[in-house]
Amino acid sequence: MAKKRNVFEDTGSDIKVHAAEKGAIEQGEASGRGAVAVWLWMLIILIVAMITVGGLTRLTDSGLSITEWDPVMGAIPPLTTSAWTAAFDAYKTTAEFTFQNMTMNISEFKIIFWWEWGHRQLGRFIGLIWFGGFTFLLVSGKLPKNLRLSVLLIGPFIGVQGLIGWLMVNSGLDGVRVDVASYWLMMHLGAAFALLGYIYWIAQISGRREVDLLQSRRIREHKLFGMSTGLMHFVALQVLLGALVAGIDAGRNYTDWPMMAGSFLPPDLFSLTPWWRNFFEDDGLVQFIHRMSAYFLFFYAIIVVRRARLSAHQVTRSAFMTVMILLLFQVVLGIITVLNSSPWSLAIFHQFTAILLWLAVVRGRFLAGYPIVTLVRSLK
Repeated sequence: MAKKRNVFEDTGSDIKVHAAEKGAIEQGEASGRGAVAVWLWMLIILIVAMITVGGLTRLTDSGLSITEWDPVMGAIPPLTTSAWTAAFDAYKTTAEFTFQNMTMNISEFKIIFWWEWGHRQLGRFIGLIWFGGFTFLLVSGKLPKNLRLSVLLIGPFIGVQGLIGWLMVNSGLDGVRVDVASYWLMMHLGAAFALLGYIYWIAQISGRREVDLLQSRRIREHKLFGMSTGLMHFVALQVLLGALVAGIDAGRNYTDWPMMAGSFLPPDLFSLTPWWRNFFEDDGLVQFIHRMSAYFLFFYAIIVVRRARLSAHQVTRSAFMTVMILLLFQVVLGIITVLNSSPWSLAIFHQFTAILLWLAVVRGRFLAGYPIVTLVRSLK
């Protein structure tokens, strides 16, 4: 007896119809995005290391040990006794040596030289990783079209950062300053944080399918996204102010808290002329502004996190809670650092925590703009 056919079954064919499988285009896109994410995370880790080494270079007063900027041949360190002598003689022309390190010998000079040389080498290596990764992904066809321009801009960004670094060093080679200009240090560190945040943002985009990004954007939490944008700018401002503090060693003075030299305001405000120099070079005023900004940032973050707690997305809520924990830790660490006159160990830890806080804020803002929906499969 013939088997009855289902009314929806195709007639005249014995070919079985299978469910549609994941297409080759989507598989290729996933593979490409995965490769891009790995490459970008390599850059993120290297830039975090670069900022940390840069901080140690500053704390060891090593930044002026190399008095020339040679992006190519500068990668080769002194290899002979005469080459070391020439490098040391060039350093002797700086005000830093004349007024601060006049008793330094060549063995001591080599220590600060290797710090600065290593910092510059790491910058060159980051540039090579970007260029090699970009070229490979583009040629192999693994670079998604919607990410090409974004990752291409990383290269010029790295180049500009290197140029700012040299202008910073050059500011300390005028024969007058014993350190680099604090405002150039501020620009150099600020550009490094901006580059780090930019790459981290792209890395988060590359970790999500384009269709998921489109869908999540439709449920963007606009209020929280706007508030987190303000928080991101506020943290960036605090980083810039911290760079000014580091640039003039302001953290090693006024080691009481919450007062400054026993008063709310530091003494001898606006003693420098012209008046605008005080905002960059007066250690009391610079540290006071950094402290006040930290307080306002902390209270604004509380407002943002309270708003984030109303989010319907668990991942978003957790991200902003991480921001609050890191910020609280950073404030306490900053106070401890000041009370101990900013030893290099606490100072570099304070800077490293600022990096973690910056990344956490960028992630929180991204999740406010592109929420990850948590599906509830069952209710018990």
